[in-house]
Amino acid sequence: MTALWHGEPEPHSFHPSGADWLRIVARGLPLAVLVFGGLVVLLVVRLIERPFFGIQRPVTPHITQFVCRMAFVILGIPFKAIGQPMREKGAVVANHAGWLDIFTLNAKKRVYFVSKSEVARWPGIGWLARATGTVFINRDRREAAQQIEVFRERLTAGHKLLFFPEGTSSDSRRVLPFKSTLFAAFFTKELRDFMWVQPVTVRYIAPTTEDPRFYGWWGDMDFAPHLAQTLAARKQGRVELIYHRPVKVSDFASRKDLAAYCETAVRDGLGDLNVEAS
Repeated sequence: MTALWHGEPEPHSFHPSGADWLRIVARGLPLAVLVFGGLVVLLVVRLIERPFFGIQRPVTPHITQFVCRMAFVILGIPFKAIGQPMREKGAVVANHAGWLDIFTLNAKKRVYFVSKSEVARWPGIGWLARATGTVFINRDRREAAQQIEVFRERLTAGHKLLFFPEGTSSDSRRVLPFKSTLFAAFFTKELRDFMWVQPVTVRYIAPTTEDPRFYGWWGDMDFAPHLAQTLAARKQGRVELIYHRPVKVSDFASRKDLAAYCETAVRDGLGDLNVEAS
């Protein structure tokens, strides 16, 4: 992410009651065991996987998928996927609502997130990101050629790279304008002729008694209270993932045309949840 989105006032801070704490513990402990236990298993398997397969990951992505699917079971959030993930080599672009996207986008299809390099140094999240094959990039023009080569290597190996073209997260109720600069690498001679892009819409439907923005995580919101609020929900909402038709990069005249197409597809998928971006 880059600059934070501050389009709307953030909800009031969450103050859990006694019953809330019971739900937080009942869901939080199993979730922690699942995530960090899965991380340990993944790292052990990767020690064996790496010498034989190198950049290829025939086993460990299945561990990540299992963890993400089971996370929704523990949280009690129904998960539904509509459409089919693409088989072609290329990238996935999606709207970004917050930390829950990590579970959502990994649950159905093996993807590898593309993230700013600072995330690699974040405690906890950085370790998880590195272990699951996240591609870290610096926003430095001097490193552009090196980063394109990394993209080419990963895409050629069949990895689906996941980009958030909005550049930041929102309140889950809107799609912010896509930054076309993030599509520039797709149009280099190393990538353009074989690369496909699939727009994906992530829809979060809040619990009926909660703020419609319940699952959104944006602005200066702290992670721990938002996680606690999600764990404490008496009755959860649901998550829907919509895979749109993939398109070939070479069919578009410019990065701006491709970004506009993907933004429209993702926004249309949000449907009745969508409000005007600000």
